[in-house]
Amino acid sequence: MTALAVILVFLAAAIALGLRARRGKDMDLEQWSVGGRGFGTVFVFLLLAGEIYTTFTFLGASGWAYGKGAPAFYILCYASLAYVLSYWLLPPVWRYAKEHRLVSQSDFFVAKFDSPLLGALVALVGVVAMVPYLVLQLKGLGIIVSVSSYGHISQHWAIVIGTVALTAYVTVSGIHGSAWTSLLKDVAILAVVLILGIYLPLHYFGGIGAMFHRVDAAQPHFLTLHSSGMSPSWFASTVLLSALGFYMWPHTFSAAYSAQNERVFRRNAIFMPLYQLILLFVFFVGFAAVLVVPGLKGADGDLSLLKITTAAFPPWFVGIVGGAGLLTALVPGSLLLMTSATCLAKNVYRLARPATSEAGTARLAKLLVPFIALVSLYFTFNGGSTLVNLLLMGYALVTQLFPALLASLAPRRLVTTQGAAAGIVVGVAAVAALTISGASVGSLLPGLPQAVKDLNVGVVALVLNCLATAAVSLATRRTLGHRRTSAADPAGPADLSRATVS
Repeated sequence: MTALAVILVFLAAAIALGLRARRGKDMDLEQWSVGGRGFGTVFVFLLLAGEIYTTFTFLGASGWAYGKGAPAFYILCYASLAYVLSYWLLPPVWRYAKEHRLVSQSDFFVAKFDSPLLGALVALVGVVAMVPYLVLQLKGLGIIVSVSSYGHISQHWAIVIGTVALTAYVTVSGIHGSAWTSLLKDVAILAVVLILGIYLPLHYFGGIGAMFHRVDAAQPHFLTLHSSGMSPSWFASTVLLSALGFYMWPHTFSAAYSAQNERVFRRNAIFMPLYQLILLFVFFVGFAAVLVVPGLKGADGDLSLLKITTAAFPPWFVGIVGGAGLLTALVPGSLLLMTSATCLAKNVYRLARPATSEAGTARLAKLLVPFIALVSLYFTFNGGSTLVNLLLMGYALVTQLFPALLASLAPRRLVTTQGAAAGIVVGVAAVAALTISGASVGSLLPGLPQAVKDLNVGVVALVLNCLATAAVSLATRRTLGHRRTSAADPAGPADLSRATVS
């Protein structure tokens, strides 16, 4: 019961911080969703860099190190590359959002392409991608709390209680609740990860180097990339796809709006790759577990960190690990809930009811929070897949927004609204078809060289997306150009002034 008591203390602290965060603020939609654009370097750092420390960090990263070996290091690489991209990507996004008072990722597409319909499409894609990510957080929460409490609370009830808690403080405090609980979360998880990653290799093997020698001796080639399958080409393509999709997550994209100024991003871009190195200590725990708690198969590999922790530490420290793990679910879960609700209220409902006021939109967004939480609970209790697979599917979906976003930042419009929409639809359809069929590049094109067959299958969806975007943009630009020419002729169509070449 000691461990469970410690976990409950963490839960109470998170709820108190989350609810207190709204004090002194009028929670209109801008304040609720992007903090009134008043967050400084620390909070933006926590919301963007702290995004990597989720239940996935606790369980998925160590689970992949335990079950896959060297391929797990892709997790270390993609966020570092994404942070480098943020130095150039986020400042123009922030400037445009501030100038047009945008509050959601979908708003950005609406404004850039002058198309509320495209905004609704982007909102739906984002919500569909965020649900598996939220399910991942809830699944992880259940595992962490149940195992670290030594079974005193079931996964089922842990998930329900955690969902109720995050729904409450998201509804009340919005992004302010997420920001303050992220402060507690990052302090707790950094301490836990460093202690586990340093202590366990020393305790069981005498050091980190000795641990790797023992793992290599026990399982030759486990610490190198494979010659086929998870080969170097799979590694490189997965890192690239994940890096491109990193800021396409709607909750990460809109969290960037909360910055006070664009210098915040450039300062953070310097330090965030260094912060990412802390993940190495999570991998050390997974590799140590390979020899200390062998025999975990499939999705049970996600339990490796908790199994070795309960074997090596007293209950009070296991409770701290469980409490930190609980926070890694609550913080990203709260951002996902809030962003999903904002997108649906602002960019889908308001498209059907354009007369809805800003205050009415804010009320609807808050009302949608418990509804989305219930939908996520359903998929949590009725879904499958390991934590990493859920994350990879979400990344494949949101990455389909990247070509249109990149094109929108160019000084001259490169793609039309129709082209951007076509690319997103084709890309998302390809991801869905490939995920359902379980196809790979190798199964689709077996005659290609091995390095090409090993590419992440998400590359196929992204290539189809770019081809559709280019083809439809070319066709619609010519058609609309022809119509405009005809409109200038008195014998031509009467009024095409609203035709838009975006």
